[in-house]
Amino acid sequence: MIEKIFATGLALLFLSAPLFAREPQTKPPTTPAVRARALGIPFDGTPGKLNAITDVAGVEVGVTTLISGEGKLEVGKGPVRTGVTAVLPRGHASLNDPVYAGSFSLNGNGEMTGTAWVEESGFLEGPVVITNTHSVGVARDAVIAWRLAHGAADKTGYWWSLPVVAETWDGWLNDINGFHVKAGDVAHALDTAASGPVAEGSVGGGTGMICYEFKGGTGTASRVLEKKIGGYTIGALVQANCGRRSQLTIAGVPVGQEIPGSVYPKETGPIIIVVGTDAPLLPGQLKRLARRASLGLARTGSVSGNGSGDLFLAFSTANPDVANPEKPTHTVQTVPNDLLDPIFEATVQSVEEAIVNALVDNHEMTGRDDHRVPALPHDRLRDLLQKYNRLGH
Repeated sequence: MIEKIFATGLALLFLSAPLFAREPQTKPPTTPAVRARALGIPFDGTPGKLNAITDVAGVEVGVTTLISGEGKLEVGKGPVRTGVTAVLPRGHASLNDPVYAGSFSLNGNGEMTGTAWVEESGFLEGPVVITNTHSVGVARDAVIAWRLAHGAADKTGYWWSLPVVAETWDGWLNDINGFHVKAGDVAHALDTAASGPVAEGSVGGGTGMICYEFKGGTGTASRVLEKKIGGYTIGALVQANCGRRSQLTIAGVPVGQEIPGSVYPKETGPIIIVVGTDAPLLPGQLKRLARRASLGLARTGSVSGNGSGDLFLAFSTANPDVANPEKPTHTVQTVPNDLLDPIFEATVQSVEEAIVNALVDNHEMTGRDDHRVPALPHDRLRDLLQKYNRLGH
């Protein structure tokens, strides 16, 4: 009875408290959306229709972007350059149907809550939310409240959750100690999550992020396998905030060395990578898939420095209803290990392109204390691709 009262009270608090209802403050980017392929960057593999994680049927993505204020930092007031990104593996229609999942930490100077239970159980139960480092706590609590408000309770009225909430640090551009992300901002990202094209660049949790000392943030990409090798779809979404300028490599071209520059003295940023697929994979296989995200990251030049929290999660939307406790046994499908190589390759390719999309589909940003981060210059990048004979059609 105590548990039931607590769960009901938390949901009511979520629905009634004024701070949950505030509208996010946003302003549009100053440049039109341009994705990496439009610049002639040659990528391996065949992308899905959207070239996004939402090419995996059922996956939905939502963002809340918070941009306000200019000039000198005043903690608690701004400038604000932050937000929230939400990934719903089975969408709103099947919120309470877990997916098989696995996680991997390439370098652990970061946070992704809930992964101890993912590793123990083999399931991801609920959404994945990504925000800034100092907003993990409020985001975690908000996910619980949001799910309670949406009826995520068993027949006894009691429900518990260990949400997966990940972070990257946006304190160079954002008033990170001002705690500007509120529960309502998390709810907005979850409520507005949808299939279809995914916003990239300085949006959602990626709003204030820096990647290879260019403006970074949110990026996504996908691959579709030939039917003779399964016809599966693999998609990646990244929140890219990693690397030094000199490391940046695109399509084998040393872009960072050719466009020298520096934003801050040492690497301070991580990357979060979420991989989704409709291939029927078991938790151990999905952990192997999460590891392969490291290779996609490495293709762009990262060495996963000491200050980088490089945390990856992979999930499969196959095998629905496999966690239903009312069924004493379950029958599942899975791909044999000997047939996983094309899926591994597609994961590496998707992650690589998602990171480059986060850089290309972006714009310059000025944040706290007039810290300025330039966008990757498109014309210069095309010139370099041509110089190294890597420019595609």
